Amino acid sequence: MKKKDGQLMYNWAKYLFPITRSISSPGNKKTLNFLKKKITKLKIKNFKSGKLVYGWKIPKQWHLKEAYILENNKKILDFKTNNLHVLNFSQPIQKKLTFKQLSKNIFFLKNQPNAIPYVTSYYSKNWGFSMAYNQFKSLQKNAEFFVKIKSKFRNSNMHYGEILIKGKLKKEILLSTNICHPSMGNNETSGIVVTARLCQWINKLKNRRYSYRIIFIPETIGSIAYINKNFATLKKNVFAGFVVVCVGVDCMPSFLPSRQGNTISDHAALISIKKNSKKFKRFSFLDRGSDERQFCSEKVNLPICSIMSKKYGDYKEYHTSLDNMNYISAKGLEKSFKIIKDAILIIEKTKIISNIIPIKKQLKKNKKILKNKNIYKNIFKYPCEPKLSNYGLRRPISFKTNYKFDRLILNILMLSNGENDLGRISKILNEKKSIILKITKLLVKKKLLKCIY
Repeated sequence: MKKKDGQLMYNWAKYLFPITRSISSPGNKKTLNFLKKKITKLKIKNFKSGKLVYGWKIPKQWHLKEAYILENNKKILDFKTNNLHVLNFSQPIQKKLTFKQLSKNIFFLKNQPNAIPYVTSYYSKNWGFSMAYNQFKSLQKNAEFFVKIKSKFRNSNMHYGEILIKGKLKKEILLSTNICHPSMGNNETSGIVVTARLCQWINKLKNRRYSYRIIFIPETIGSIAYINKNFATLKKNVFAGFVVVCVGVDCMPSFLPSRQGNTISDHAALISIKKNSKKFKRFSFLDRGSDERQFCSEKVNLPICSIMSKKYGDYKEYHTSLDNMNYISAKGLEKSFKIIKDAILIIEKTKIISNIIPIKKQLKKNKKILKNKNIYKNIFKYPCEPKLSNYGLRRPISFKTNYKFDRLILNILMLSNGENDLGRISKILNEKKSIILKITKLLVKKKLLKCIY
């Protein structure tokens, strides 16, 4: 008897869930090798470590062998129990420490005392461990601690997967998902397995009108590198698409629109969601957080949106050990698979391949706004987002507790398009004008913005 789509994907997820992945690691290649068994025409490709792409650098490969803590010679924490226990991209260390010394490199969440947080330090040299706050409270302050992280960084490759399934036309629908997060069910593993199953289904879809470009990439740096390599092709051929992420929970769906909000992808997504669910949760593009940030950036501006179950950042289990295989389900995976599949079928049935705001309406809008003052323009020279840490605008440690400030900066940059004054930006972001002005002046100083009126 043939397994249902949901159970099939859930079984795949059980295999992929424990793999230690990062933006560049052997775990990514292991994940892609598994996918290649399911999608035989999938090509495993790579970007060379050290390559510069739009102001970002492809990282070295991170190889993690051991990571543990001893308290008075007794092992109290081991990454082999849960790979979220170690700060992702940790440098090697082998050292005796006091409680005071150790505690500076321990990450926990007081408001989620039983959760191990997912914490990263991709672009700066750090080491550390994550643990549940309840475990941290149980540590003996007068004990002797020994920490060991056995890791290596190699000049090698950052791997990704790609398949182009051709249709009657060269016009393409893009599907993109991430392969860089370690053991989290909804925020990563679900996207991988749903995209893989969609890939199998599309490959068997008869009389395909459009072609399909499907990619499995590390988040942010992967999409930036991919756009850098394929910019002309993407702009020429891609007319619709979806970022497939956070699609594993059995709940009402969530929708995050494209930058324009009125593309074929947006319309098809909404029709499919309403067909398959009585209720859904709609977000603004200002709430973006995955690779739609790059695909829909001002200078790339592809018609890409997201259909999710529980959206990243919108559930308490997000970026913690509580986002596990018990949090997702076969039913949740199957529901997301069906909604995205139906959205694709809607696009397949339409011959319209562009959504353009009428020029007269746009000019009228510009004329009205340009009467105001305090208007700034984003002058970052590359497509995609700037690497904020290059400008001293982002903390070296990426932790769910500091995402809000990063998003505020990126939204100010996005809205500073030469049309919005500071008052309007303040109103859109529901933030005090004094804070918007302060950050804007900082971005001008960093040469990311300039005042044009």
